[in-house]
Amino acid sequence: MTDPLKLARLLALVTPLALLGGALAFQFWGGLYPCEMCWWQRYGHIAALVLALGSFALPARRWPVALAGLALAVAGLIGAFHAGVEYGWWQGITGCTSTVHFGGGDPLKEVMDAPLVRCDVVQWKLFGISLAGYNFLVSGAVAGAIFVLLGRAGKGGRA
Repeated sequence: MTDPLKLARLLALVTPLALLGGALAFQFWGGLYPCEMCWWQRYGHIAALVLALGSFALPARRWPVALAGLALAVAGLIGAFHAGVEYGWWQGITGCTSTVHFGGGDPLKEVMDAPLVRCDVVQWKLFGISLAGYNFLVSGAVAGAIFVLLGRAGKGGRA
């Protein structure tokens, strides 16, 4: 039978890596620039990835994997909030961001000409679900799976 702690560690590593990779692919190849709330979700995935990598240095311990699962859960909850803002279910708490890149010309013109990335507008969706919504679904499900696996590993495992 597969060791639940090893499986939880693998999920904690692969999930944020895949989600960050997908976000970067949408950004650099798809032209979908992140808004401020998108960045907040990425910060949660970056934290989860760092913690998951750290869990390989302490392979018998559950706490780094649990923290990675918690970071994924937080990223998923931010995704749920962001999706609600995109769908107009509630008001966002942040301003939108710009994709300005200073190229050495007139900085004011570059700021004024830069596209604004709104947090309350869905840039891409599939089956009616935005990227923030998919982040909520995937991050939340995997975080739940990590905690279930850690619970199974806790029977006889070390903290």
